Amino acid sequence: MRWQPVDEGVRDVVLDVCRAVRDEGGRALLVGGCVRDSLLGREPADHDLEVFGVAPDRLEALLAARHPLDRTGRAFGVLKLRGAPVDVSLPRRESKAGLGHRGFLVQSDPDLTPREAALRRDFTVNAIAYDPLADEVVDPVGGREDLARRVLRRVSEHFAEDPLRVLRGVQLCARFELAADTSTLAACQGLDHEGLACERIFEEWRKLLLLGVRPSLGLAFLQGSGWLRFYPELAALVGCGQDPAWHPEGDVWTHTGLSLDAFAAERLGDEREDLVVGLAVLCHDLGKPATTRLADGRLRSPGHLEAGEAPTRTLLARLTPQAALVEQVVPLVCEHARPYELHRAAAGDAAVRRLAHRVGRIDRLVRVARADRLGRGDGSGPGFPAGDWLLERAAALDVRDAPPRPLVLGRHLIGLGLAPGPGFKAILDACYEAQLAGAIATLEEGVALAAKLAR
Repeated sequence: MRWQPVDEGVRDVVLDVCRAVRDEGGRALLVGGCVRDSLLGREPADHDLEVFGVAPDRLEALLAARHPLDRTGRAFGVLKLRGAPVDVSLPRRESKAGLGHRGFLVQSDPDLTPREAALRRDFTVNAIAYDPLADEVVDPVGGREDLARRVLRRVSEHFAEDPLRVLRGVQLCARFELAADTSTLAACQGLDHEGLACERIFEEWRKLLLLGVRPSLGLAFLQGSGWLRFYPELAALVGCGQDPAWHPEGDVWTHTGLSLDAFAAERLGDEREDLVVGLAVLCHDLGKPATTRLADGRLRSPGHLEAGEAPTRTLLARLTPQAALVEQVVPLVCEHARPYELHRAAAGDAAVRRLAHRVGRIDRLVRVARADRLGRGDGSGPGFPAGDWLLERAAALDVRDAPPRPLVLGRHLIGLGLAPGPGFKAILDACYEAQLAGAIATLEEGVALAAKLAR
Protein backbone atom coordinates (compact mmCIF):
# COMPACT_ATOMS: atom_id res chain seq x y z
CA MET A 1 0.00 0.00 0.00
CA ARG A 2 1.20 3.50 -0.76
CA TRP A 3 1.05 5.52 2.45
CA GLN A 4 3.02 8.70 1.93
CA PRO A 5 1.52 11.80 3.55
CA VAL A 6 2.34 15.01 1.77
CA ASP A 7 3.24 16.49 5.15
CA GLU A 8 6.42 14.73 6.24
CA GLY A 9 5.80 16.00 9.75
CA VAL A 10 2.61 13.92 9.99
CA ARG A 11 4.48 10.86 8.76
CA ASP A 12 7.20 11.38 11.37
CA VAL A 13 4.64 11.73 14.18
CA VAL A 14 2.80 8.56 13.17
CA LEU A 15 5.99 6.54 12.91
CA ASP A 16 7.23 7.90 16.24
CA VAL A 17 4.05 6.76 18.00
CA CYS A 18 4.18 3.37 16.30
CA ARG A 19 7.79 2.82 17.40
CA ALA A 20 7.05 3.89 20.96
CA VAL A 21 4.11 1.48 21.15
CA ARG A 22 6.23 -1.31 19.68
CA ASP A 23 8.92 -0.69 22.29
CA GLU A 24 6.24 -1.17 24.96
CA GLY A 25 5.36 -4.56 23.52
CA GLY A 26 2.22 -3.35 21.70
CA ARG A 27 1.24 -2.64 18.13
CA ALA A 28 -0.17 0.54 16.58
CA LEU A 29 -2.17 0.35 13.35
CA LEU A 30 -3.55 3.06 11.12
CA VAL A 31 -7.27 2.40 10.76
CA GLY A 32 -10.41 3.63 9.06
CA GLY A 33 -10.65 6.41 6.52
CA CYS A 34 -6.94 7.18 6.23
CA VAL A 35 -6.25 3.60 5.11
CA ARG A 36 -9.22 3.56 2.73
CA ASP A 37 -8.15 6.86 1.19
CA SER A 38 -4.54 5.75 0.81
CA LEU A 39 -5.62 2.58 -0.99
CA LEU A 40 -7.55 4.80 -3.40
CA GLY A 41 -4.53 7.00 -3.98
CA ARG A 42 -6.04 9.94 -2.07
CA GLU A 43 -4.29 12.07 0.50
CA PRO A 44 -5.83 11.39 3.96
CA ALA A 45 -7.01 14.43 5.84
CA ASP A 46 -6.69 12.78 9.26
CA HIS A 47 -4.87 9.79 10.69
CA ASP A 48 -6.35 7.45 13.29
CA LEU A 49 -4.06 5.07 15.16
CA GLU A 50 -5.47 2.15 17.11
CA VAL A 51 -3.15 0.72 19.76
CA PHE A 52 -3.19 -2.94 20.81
CA GLY A 53 -1.47 -4.44 23.83
CA VAL A 54 -0.81 -1.28 25.88
CA ALA A 55 -2.88 -0.36 28.94
CA PRO A 56 -4.76 2.98 28.82
CA ASP A 57 -2.80 4.77 31.53
CA ARG A 58 0.52 3.58 30.15
CA LEU A 59 -0.45 4.67 26.65
CA GLU A 60 -1.41 8.14 27.87
CA ALA A 61 1.87 8.54 29.75
CA LEU A 62 3.81 7.27 26.77
CA LEU A 63 2.19 9.80 24.43
CA ALA A 64 2.38 12.70 26.88
CA ALA A 65 6.13 12.22 27.18
CA ARG A 66 6.53 12.73 23.44
CA HIS A 67 3.71 14.98 22.22
CA PRO A 68 1.30 17.60 23.61
CA LEU A 69 -2.13 16.02 24.08
CA ASP A 70 -5.74 17.08 23.83
CA ARG A 71 -7.56 14.86 26.32
CA THR A 72 -11.14 15.93 25.53
CA GLY A 73 -11.93 12.47 24.09
CA ARG A 74 -10.23 10.55 26.90
CA ALA A 75 -13.51 9.22 28.31
CA PHE A 76 -14.05 7.46 24.97
CA GLY A 77 -10.51 6.13 24.80
CA VAL A 78 -9.31 8.75 22.29
CA LEU A 79 -6.29 11.02 22.70
CA LYS A 80 -5.60 13.74 20.13
CA LEU A 81 -2.09 14.92 19.37
CA ARG A 82 -2.00 18.70 19.32
CA GLY A 83 -0.44 20.24 16.26
CA ALA A 84 -0.91 17.15 14.09
CA PRO A 85 -4.02 15.53 12.53
CA VAL A 86 -3.46 12.32 14.47
CA ASP A 87 -5.82 10.62 16.94
CA VAL A 88 -4.69 7.70 19.06
CA SER A 89 -7.19 5.29 20.58
CA LEU A 90 -7.54 1.87 22.11
CA PRO A 91 -9.83 -0.76 20.58
CA ARG A 92 -13.24 -0.70 22.20
CA ARG A 93 -16.00 -3.04 23.17
CA GLU A 94 -19.48 -1.58 22.69
CA SER A 95 -22.85 -2.79 23.92
CA LYS A 96 -26.24 -1.40 22.95
CA ALA A 97 -27.90 0.29 25.90
CA GLY A 98 -30.35 2.77 24.39
CA LEU A 99 -31.73 4.35 21.25
CA GLY A 100 -29.80 6.02 18.48
CA HIS A 101 -26.10 6.38 17.75
CA ARG A 102 -25.41 7.51 21.32
CA GLY A 103 -27.07 4.57 22.99
CA PHE A 104 -23.90 2.55 23.62
CA LEU A 105 -21.79 1.58 26.58
CA VAL A 106 -18.17 1.90 25.45
CA GLN A 107 -15.22 0.26 27.18
CA SER A 108 -11.62 0.37 25.99
CA ASP A 109 -9.93 -3.02 25.80
CA PRO A 110 -6.26 -3.15 24.74
CA ASP A 111 -6.42 -6.96 24.68
CA LEU A 112 -8.76 -7.07 21.68
CA THR A 113 -7.28 -8.45 18.47
CA PRO A 114 -7.28 -6.42 15.24
CA ARG A 115 -9.99 -8.73 13.91
CA GLU A 116 -12.20 -8.21 16.96
CA ALA A 117 -11.69 -4.46 16.67
CA ALA A 118 -12.55 -4.52 12.97
CA LEU A 119 -15.85 -6.27 13.66
CA ARG A 120 -17.14 -3.22 15.58
CA ARG A 121 -16.81 -0.98 12.52
CA ASP A 122 -19.61 -0.13 10.10
CA PHE A 123 -18.50 -1.11 6.58
CA THR A 124 -15.69 -3.33 5.38
CA VAL A 125 -14.06 -0.48 3.44
CA ASN A 126 -13.67 1.33 6.77
CA ALA A 127 -12.35 -1.76 8.59
CA ILE A 128 -8.98 -2.04 6.84
CA ALA A 129 -5.88 -1.41 8.96
CA TYR A 130 -2.25 -0.76 8.08
CA ASP A 131 0.97 -1.30 10.00
CA PRO A 132 3.35 1.51 8.92
CA LEU A 133 6.39 -0.18 10.49
CA ALA A 134 5.87 -3.53 8.79
CA ASP A 135 4.30 -2.03 5.64
CA GLU A 136 1.48 -4.56 6.09
CA VAL A 137 -2.23 -4.25 5.32
CA VAL A 138 -4.35 -5.92 8.00
CA ASP A 139 -7.71 -6.74 6.45
CA PRO A 140 -9.65 -9.35 8.43
CA VAL A 141 -13.06 -8.69 6.81
CA GLY A 142 -12.20 -8.31 3.12
CA GLY A 143 -12.49 -4.55 2.85
CA ARG A 144 -9.67 -4.18 0.37
CA GLU A 145 -11.39 -6.45 -2.14
CA ASP A 146 -14.71 -4.66 -1.60
CA LEU A 147 -13.02 -1.33 -2.21
CA ALA A 148 -11.50 -2.59 -5.46
CA ARG A 149 -14.94 -3.86 -6.56
CA ARG A 150 -16.59 -0.64 -5.36
CA VAL A 151 -18.93 -2.56 -3.05
CA LEU A 152 -20.30 -1.19 0.21
CA ARG A 153 -20.81 -4.10 2.61
CA ARG A 154 -21.61 -4.12 6.32
CA VAL A 155 -19.02 -5.73 8.56
CA SER A 156 -21.33 -7.82 10.75
CA GLU A 157 -24.78 -8.11 12.25
CA HIS A 158 -23.74 -5.45 14.79
CA PHE A 159 -24.24 -2.92 11.98
CA ALA A 160 -27.90 -2.69 12.95
CA GLU A 161 -27.06 -1.32 16.41
CA ASP A 162 -26.35 2.19 15.06
CA PRO A 163 -28.94 3.59 12.63
CA LEU A 164 -26.71 6.54 11.74
CA ARG A 165 -24.69 4.06 9.69
CA VAL A 166 -27.43 4.11 7.05
CA LEU A 167 -26.85 7.80 6.36
CA ARG A 168 -23.11 7.20 6.52
CA GLY A 169 -23.64 4.67 3.75
CA VAL A 170 -25.43 7.34 1.71
CA GLN A 171 -22.47 9.70 1.72
CA LEU A 172 -19.87 6.92 1.34
CA CYS A 173 -21.59 5.64 -1.81
CA ALA A 174 -21.53 9.16 -3.22
CA ARG A 175 -17.94 9.93 -2.24
CA PHE A 176 -16.33 6.70 -3.38
CA GLU A 177 -18.77 5.63 -6.11
CA LEU A 178 -19.90 2.50 -4.30
CA ALA A 179 -22.95 0.28 -4.62
CA ALA A 180 -24.26 -1.58 -1.58
CA ASP A 181 -24.65 -5.34 -1.56
CA THR A 182 -28.11 -6.83 -0.99
CA SER A 183 -27.46 -7.97 2.59
CA THR A 184 -26.44 -4.45 3.61
CA LEU A 185 -29.54 -2.93 2.05
CA ALA A 186 -31.70 -5.54 3.76
CA ALA A 187 -30.10 -4.73 7.13
CA CYS A 188 -30.86 -1.03 6.61
CA GLN A 189 -34.53 -1.58 5.79
CA GLY A 190 -35.32 -2.76 9.31
CA LEU A 191 -33.79 0.32 10.96
CA ASP A 192 -35.33 3.67 11.74
CA HIS A 193 -34.18 7.06 12.96
CA GLU A 194 -34.42 6.11 16.64
CA GLY A 195 -34.33 9.77 17.59
CA LEU A 196 -31.06 10.53 15.79
CA ALA A 197 -29.79 14.00 16.62
CA CYS A 198 -30.44 16.55 13.90
CA GLU A 199 -26.83 17.72 13.85
CA ARG A 200 -25.58 14.18 13.20
CA ILE A 201 -28.12 13.67 10.41
CA PHE A 202 -27.10 16.94 8.81
CA GLU A 203 -23.41 16.06 9.00
CA GLU A 204 -23.97 13.03 6.75
CA TRP A 205 -26.03 15.07 4.27
CA ARG A 206 -23.35 17.76 4.36
CA LYS A 207 -20.71 15.20 3.37
CA LEU A 208 -22.96 13.92 0.58
CA LEU A 209 -23.23 17.42 -0.91
CA LEU A 210 -19.73 18.73 -0.24
CA LEU A 211 -17.67 15.57 -0.81
CA GLY A 212 -19.81 13.35 -3.02
CA VAL A 213 -18.34 12.63 -6.45
CA ARG A 214 -21.65 11.17 -7.63
CA PRO A 215 -24.40 12.15 -5.20
CA SER A 216 -26.88 10.16 -7.32
CA LEU A 217 -25.29 6.97 -5.98
CA GLY A 218 -25.95 8.18 -2.46
CA LEU A 219 -29.60 8.78 -3.34
CA ALA A 220 -29.75 5.29 -4.85
CA PHE A 221 -28.54 3.88 -1.54
CA LEU A 222 -31.11 5.97 0.32
CA GLN A 223 -33.84 4.50 -1.86
CA GLY A 224 -32.55 0.92 -1.74
CA SER A 225 -32.18 1.05 2.03
CA GLY A 226 -35.83 1.98 2.47
CA TRP A 227 -34.89 5.21 4.20
CA LEU A 228 -36.67 7.42 1.70
CA ARG A 229 -39.67 6.86 3.94
CA PHE A 230 -38.12 9.31 6.42
CA TYR A 231 -37.92 11.96 3.68
CA PRO A 232 -41.41 12.05 2.15
CA GLU A 233 -40.63 15.19 0.15
CA LEU A 234 -37.93 13.24 -1.70
CA ALA A 235 -39.93 10.03 -1.86
CA ALA A 236 -42.65 11.90 -3.76
CA LEU A 237 -40.18 12.49 -6.61
CA VAL A 238 -39.96 8.76 -7.37
CA GLY A 239 -42.27 8.00 -10.26
CA CYS A 240 -43.22 11.64 -10.80
CA GLY A 241 -43.17 11.77 -14.58
CA GLN A 242 -41.81 14.53 -16.81
CA ASP A 243 -42.21 15.47 -20.44
CA PRO A 244 -39.64 13.30 -22.26
CA ALA A 245 -39.02 16.08 -24.76
CA TRP A 246 -37.51 18.12 -21.93
CA HIS A 247 -36.46 15.33 -19.59
CA PRO A 248 -35.42 12.20 -21.48
CA GLU A 249 -33.68 10.95 -18.34
CA GLY A 250 -36.97 9.92 -16.72
CA ASP A 251 -38.78 10.87 -13.52
CA VAL A 252 -38.02 13.75 -11.17
CA TRP A 253 -36.09 11.49 -8.79
CA THR A 254 -33.66 10.49 -11.55
CA HIS A 255 -33.38 14.10 -12.68
CA THR A 256 -32.57 15.26 -9.14
CA GLY A 257 -29.74 12.73 -8.86
CA LEU A 258 -28.26 13.76 -12.21
CA SER A 259 -28.57 17.43 -11.30
CA LEU A 260 -26.67 16.80 -8.07
CA ASP A 261 -23.96 14.99 -10.05
CA ALA A 262 -23.66 18.02 -12.32
CA PHE A 263 -23.44 20.31 -9.29
CA ALA A 264 -20.77 18.10 -7.70
CA ALA A 265 -18.64 18.23 -10.85
CA GLU A 266 -18.48 22.05 -10.59
CA ARG A 267 -18.25 22.74 -6.86
CA LEU A 268 -16.29 25.86 -5.92
CA GLY A 269 -14.59 24.49 -2.83
CA ASP A 270 -16.21 27.18 -0.68
CA GLU A 271 -18.12 25.19 1.93
CA ARG A 272 -20.89 27.69 2.59
CA GLU A 273 -21.49 28.51 -1.05
CA ASP A 274 -21.48 24.85 -2.08
CA LEU A 275 -23.77 23.89 0.77
CA VAL A 276 -26.38 26.53 -0.09
CA VAL A 277 -26.34 25.66 -3.78
CA GLY A 278 -26.21 21.91 -3.15
CA LEU A 279 -29.26 21.99 -0.91
CA ALA A 280 -31.10 24.12 -3.48
CA VAL A 281 -30.29 21.59 -6.21
CA LEU A 282 -31.51 18.77 -3.96
CA CYS A 283 -34.80 20.62 -3.38
CA HIS A 284 -35.26 22.44 -6.67
CA ASP A 285 -38.10 20.28 -8.03
CA LEU A 286 -39.88 19.36 -4.79
CA GLY A 287 -42.88 21.31 -6.08
CA LYS A 288 -43.43 19.04 -9.08
CA PRO A 289 -45.32 16.14 -7.43
CA ALA A 290 -48.07 18.53 -6.32
CA THR A 291 -48.36 20.30 -9.68
CA THR A 292 -47.64 17.73 -12.41
CA ARG A 293 -50.56 16.91 -14.66
CA LEU A 294 -51.31 15.87 -18.24
CA ALA A 295 -52.27 18.79 -20.48
CA ASP A 296 -52.69 18.57 -24.24
CA GLY A 297 -51.11 15.13 -24.17
CA ARG A 298 -47.96 16.34 -22.39
CA LEU A 299 -46.86 16.32 -18.75
CA ARG A 300 -46.74 19.82 -17.33
CA SER A 301 -45.90 21.23 -13.89
CA PRO A 302 -47.36 24.76 -13.82
CA GLY A 303 -46.55 26.61 -10.62
CA HIS A 304 -43.98 24.10 -9.42
CA LEU A 305 -41.50 26.85 -8.57
CA GLU A 306 -43.79 28.45 -6.01
CA ALA A 307 -45.10 25.07 -4.85
CA GLY A 308 -41.54 24.04 -4.00
CA GLU A 309 -41.27 26.40 -1.04
CA ALA A 310 -43.37 24.42 1.45
CA PRO A 311 -41.75 20.99 0.93
CA THR A 312 -38.31 22.61 0.89
CA ARG A 313 -38.96 24.15 4.28
CA THR A 314 -40.30 20.94 5.79
CA LEU A 315 -37.43 18.84 4.47
CA LEU A 316 -34.73 21.26 5.56
CA ALA A 317 -36.34 21.69 8.98
CA ARG A 318 -35.64 18.00 9.61
CA LEU A 319 -32.08 18.25 8.27
CA THR A 320 -30.82 21.38 10.01
CA PRO A 321 -31.78 23.93 12.68
CA GLN A 322 -29.87 26.64 10.77
CA ALA A 323 -32.68 29.06 9.93
CA ALA A 324 -30.38 31.44 8.05
CA LEU A 325 -29.24 28.60 5.79
CA VAL A 326 -32.84 27.65 4.99
CA GLU A 327 -33.69 31.26 4.12
CA GLN A 328 -30.82 31.35 1.63
CA VAL A 329 -31.91 28.10 -0.03
CA VAL A 330 -35.65 28.73 -0.40
CA PRO A 331 -35.54 31.63 -2.90
CA LEU A 332 -33.13 29.67 -5.11
CA VAL A 333 -35.68 26.86 -5.27
CA CYS A 334 -38.56 29.23 -6.00
CA GLU A 335 -36.68 31.06 -8.76
CA HIS A 336 -34.53 28.34 -10.32
CA ALA A 337 -36.15 28.60 -13.78
CA ARG A 338 -35.83 32.39 -14.02
CA PRO A 339 -32.45 32.52 -15.77
CA TYR A 340 -33.91 30.59 -18.71
CA GLU A 341 -37.13 32.61 -18.69
CA LEU A 342 -35.42 36.01 -18.56
CA HIS A 343 -32.98 35.04 -21.28
CA ARG A 344 -35.75 33.80 -23.54
CA ALA A 345 -37.68 37.03 -23.01
CA ALA A 346 -34.57 39.20 -23.46
CA ALA A 347 -35.57 40.84 -20.19
CA GLY A 348 -34.37 44.31 -19.29
CA ASP A 349 -32.34 45.66 -16.42
CA ALA A 350 -35.33 46.11 -14.12
CA ALA A 351 -36.18 42.40 -14.28
CA VAL A 352 -32.59 41.47 -13.46
CA ARG A 353 -32.48 43.86 -10.51
CA ARG A 354 -35.78 42.53 -9.16
CA LEU A 355 -34.53 38.98 -9.47
CA ALA A 356 -31.38 39.91 -7.56
CA HIS A 357 -33.56 41.43 -4.85
CA ARG A 358 -35.61 38.22 -4.54
CA VAL A 359 -32.79 35.66 -4.55
CA GLY A 360 -29.99 37.63 -2.91
CA ARG A 361 -27.25 36.21 -5.13
CA ILE A 362 -27.68 35.69 -8.84
CA ASP A 363 -24.39 33.79 -9.06
CA ARG A 364 -25.86 31.11 -6.78
CA LEU A 365 -29.08 31.00 -8.77
CA VAL A 366 -27.20 30.43 -12.02
CA ARG A 367 -25.32 27.52 -10.46
CA VAL A 368 -28.63 25.91 -9.46
CA ALA A 369 -30.16 26.54 -12.88
CA ARG A 370 -27.08 25.19 -14.61
CA ALA A 371 -27.19 21.96 -12.58
CA ASP A 372 -30.89 21.68 -13.44
CA ARG A 373 -30.08 22.07 -17.12
CA LEU A 374 -27.22 19.56 -17.10
CA GLY A 375 -29.35 17.10 -15.14
CA ARG A 376 -31.74 16.63 -18.05
CA GLY A 377 -29.63 13.83 -19.46
CA ASP A 378 -30.01 14.83 -23.10
CA GLY A 379 -26.30 14.99 -23.86
CA SER A 380 -26.49 18.61 -25.00
CA GLY A 381 -23.08 19.45 -23.57
CA PRO A 382 -21.89 21.76 -20.80
CA GLY A 383 -23.03 25.07 -22.25
CA PHE A 384 -25.67 27.17 -20.51
CA PRO A 385 -26.18 30.35 -22.56
CA ALA A 386 -29.01 31.63 -20.35
CA GLY A 387 -26.77 31.53 -17.30
CA ASP A 388 -23.87 33.19 -19.08
CA TRP A 389 -26.17 35.95 -20.30
CA LEU A 390 -27.65 36.54 -16.85
CA LEU A 391 -24.27 36.63 -15.12
CA GLU A 392 -23.03 39.18 -17.65
CA ARG A 393 -26.09 41.38 -17.17
CA ALA A 394 -25.89 41.07 -13.38
CA ALA A 395 -22.21 41.99 -13.36
CA ALA A 396 -22.90 45.06 -15.47
CA LEU A 397 -25.57 46.13 -12.97
CA ASP A 398 -23.35 45.25 -9.99
CA VAL A 399 -25.87 42.74 -8.64
CA ARG A 400 -24.06 39.47 -9.42
CA ASP A 401 -23.37 38.48 -5.80
CA ALA A 402 -25.63 40.83 -3.85
CA PRO A 403 -28.98 42.57 -4.33
CA PRO A 404 -29.04 46.29 -5.11
CA ARG A 405 -28.31 48.38 -2.04
CA PRO A 406 -31.09 50.91 -1.37
CA LEU A 407 -30.14 54.44 -2.31
CA VAL A 408 -32.62 56.04 0.08
CA LEU A 409 -32.37 55.19 3.77
CA GLY A 410 -34.18 56.29 6.89
CA ARG A 411 -31.59 58.94 7.68
CA HIS A 412 -32.29 60.61 4.37
CA LEU A 413 -35.97 60.91 5.27
CA ILE A 414 -35.03 62.40 8.63
CA GLY A 415 -32.85 64.86 6.73
CA LEU A 416 -35.97 65.93 4.87
CA GLY A 417 -37.55 66.81 8.21
CA LEU A 418 -39.75 63.71 8.43
CA ALA A 419 -40.38 62.16 11.82
CA PRO A 420 -39.77 58.41 12.08
CA GLY A 421 -43.02 56.49 12.00
CA PRO A 422 -45.19 54.00 10.11
CA GLY A 423 -45.05 56.09 6.95
CA PHE A 424 -41.29 55.62 6.64
CA LYS A 425 -41.56 52.09 5.29
CA ALA A 426 -44.04 52.98 2.55
CA ILE A 427 -41.77 55.79 1.28
CA LEU A 428 -38.61 53.67 1.49
CA ASP A 429 -40.32 50.76 -0.31
CA ALA A 430 -41.55 53.08 -3.07
CA CYS A 431 -38.08 54.54 -3.52
CA TYR A 432 -36.49 51.10 -3.66
CA GLU A 433 -39.02 49.90 -6.22
CA ALA A 434 -38.26 52.96 -8.34
CA GLN A 435 -34.57 52.12 -8.03
CA LEU A 436 -35.16 48.52 -9.17
CA ALA A 437 -37.21 49.79 -12.09
CA GLY A 438 -34.44 52.17 -13.12
CA ALA A 439 -36.50 55.31 -12.51
CA ILE A 440 -33.86 56.63 -10.11
CA ALA A 441 -30.13 55.95 -10.31
CA THR A 442 -28.54 58.41 -7.85
CA LEU A 443 -29.02 59.45 -4.26
CA GLU A 444 -30.07 62.91 -5.36
CA GLU A 445 -32.81 61.48 -7.55
CA GLY A 446 -33.89 59.21 -4.71
CA VAL A 447 -34.12 62.02 -2.16
CA ALA A 448 -36.10 64.12 -4.63
CA LEU A 449 -38.55 61.25 -5.10
CA ALA A 450 -38.82 60.76 -1.34
CA ALA A 451 -39.59 64.45 -0.85
CA LYS A 452 -42.28 64.23 -3.49
CA LEU A 453 -43.83 61.13 -1.90
CA ALA A 454 -43.80 62.78 1.55
CA ARG A 455 -45.93 65.73 0.49
